[in-house]
Amino acid sequence: MAAQTEESDTAREQTKAEQDVDQVRQRAARDQQRLDSGAVTSPKDLSNLQHEIASLAKRQGDLEDVVLEVMERREAAQERVTELTERVGSVQSKIDDASARRDSAFEEIDGEAASVTKQREVIAGSVPADLLKLYDKLREQQGGIGAAKLYARTCQGCRQELAITELSEIRAAAPDTVVRCENCRRILVRTAESGL
Repeated sequence: MAAQTEESDTAREQTKAEQDVDQVRQRAARDQQRLDSGAVTSPKDLSNLQHEIASLAKRQGDLEDVVLEVMERREAAQERVTELTERVGSVQSKIDDASARRDSAFEEIDGEAASVTKQREVIAGSVPADLLKLYDKLREQQGGIGAAKLYARTCQGCRQELAITELSEIRAAAPDTVVRCENCRRILVRTAESGL
């Protein structure tokens, strides 16, 4: 925006400078025409007119120098606008690409979530209602994890090794008994790797 503003400001400045040169040029042409027509006969008026034409020529030269300087600044501003526009286009292309990849990842995640949700519903249907209620309650309290694997005498939910007495109680419990970690209160899932 700053570069575009600078370019448009220099364009206006160039137009004004060119108009100033044009006005001086027109006035010098009128004065030269008066001089050439012979309408001015007084020597003093002729001298003044010649002096004014010379002054206007000098003024025109100065204004043309200003026009050239403004044109150079405008050209530099236009190059800067072009460069920045290309950079913006490149960045926008990268943004569009990243957005497309993000949207694709979201679609994939949403599809996966829908599939897992269906699988969970099927499995949840085979779990006793009171156990499912306990699991959901623990899951809400424990940041989304209501059950944890008991692996090598360690609860994988809180990463705490269970005490020997606790392990003895779990070892003595029936396979279908719901056992819980004394530390984090999650439901413990026993496997062959539990270390019992």
